Amino acid sequence: MTRRIKLTVAYLGTPFHGWQRQRGQRTVQGELEAALGRLTGHAPPTVVGAGRTDAGVHARGQVAHVDLPDGLPAGILPGALGAALPAEIRVLRAVAVPVSFHARRSARAKHYAYRVHWAGHLLPWSALRSAQVDAPPDSGVVREALELLRGRHDMASFTVTDPAQGPTVRTILGAWESRGRRTLTLHFVGEGFLRYQVRRMAGAILAAARDGSARRIAKLLENPLPGAPVPTAPPEGLTLEHVHYRPWRYPGRGGKADPGTVEAAPPVVDSGAQG
Repeated sequence: MTRRIKLTVAYLGTPFHGWQRQRGQRTVQGELEAALGRLTGHAPPTVVGAGRTDAGVHARGQVAHVDLPDGLPAGILPGALGAALPAEIRVLRAVAVPVSFHARRSARAKHYAYRVHWAGHLLPWSALRSAQVDAPPDSGVVREALELLRGRHDMASFTVTDPAQGPTVRTILGAWESRGRRTLTLHFVGEGFLRYQVRRMAGAILAAARDGSARRIAKLLENPLPGAPVPTAPPEGLTLEHVHYRPWRYPGRGGKADPGTVEAAPPVVDSGAQG
């Protein structure tokens, strides 16, 4: 007999070829499955993730589920796997869940953050999860671009050409910025994302800030074109922050909803990796 365990996983994506198991490549899913196999003494179980981050992309709150033998208490897994996994991967929490729970299909929204820094040096562990830019991006342009991206749009311009790609309409439930003295973080919450969508949105916003105008963002939304000439921001700046399993609300005072949010989002449907 088995029972389903929900795992919350954090990882530094730099040394991995993404989340998804791939023959001959070092991946986060592959490392987790191998460690669980050693722990249980059985064949490596299948670990199902909420989404497939690309090579070099990090996670602070990736969620996965796995079916494990009944006799293995969920509570021991974070500690036991800490000794079995490489230092760049940690299981933060493990809880038993109903078999109806599915890490990907049950998800309602995902929160990604894209971090950049400029002028000077960050602490080394912060720099590993941040891309460098030449100057502080114009705050007014960044805010205007984020406002344009919120809501339901055809996001084809923010993905790559792929004959197997399905529909390219996606809903951005929330998009906002936060700043430090030498850092900028772009936050995106959505029901689901296309391949490279977050990094291409970030790249387009940073390019618009350099140009001093968000007009190009509007044009990319008005005339969606897969593989449009949009810069793809480097993977090291992107982190999957959180996977939501309840309808998402903007994290403002009193839980006030952000303009353009959808309060009852359908289950996440991703066509591929979001890096």
